[in-house]
Amino acid sequence: MSDRKQDALELLDADHRAVRQLFQDYRELAANDAPEARRKALAEQICMELTIHAKLEEELFYPPVREAIRDDDLMDEAEVEHASAKDLIVQILSMDPHEELYDAKVTVLGEYIEHHVREEREEMFPKARRSGVDLQRLGELLRERKHELQAVPEALREELLASMMA
Repeated sequence: MSDRKQDALELLDADHRAVRQLFQDYRELAANDAPEARRKALAEQICMELTIHAKLEEELFYPPVREAIRDDDLMDEAEVEHASAKDLIVQILSMDPHEELYDAKVTVLGEYIEHHVREEREEMFPKARRSGVDLQRLGELLRERKHELQAVPEALREELLASMMA
């Protein structure tokens, strides 16, 4: 195994794969009528992983990539997709699993994310790789910021809820 650290695209794609597995796990829990507490804990984990991932992309990844690839339509669409996902995340975090549409909202969030990830992998990431952006350095910055955000998950949750309710 190499000592080489993941570059920005590899790090973001690892997040994509991890959250895809979490959504799969959630679908299995919902299909098997798992206890509400287990479904809620997993849904909240999904929401926090996505919130951290979105902040990383919005703060550190999208700005240099937007400038480098000069594809405003692609980047604008990604930001709109993030806004839609955040809206669903806030709804999910403010609900309980027994409430009507809870499972449906988690399912739709998964579908939004799957679409968003596909566009990033097929369109944005190849353009970013060809653009000359220093993906190794960007990967280091993403790792550092991710550790900071993971250290204060409750503060992040409160910030997300407050920003979306404003």
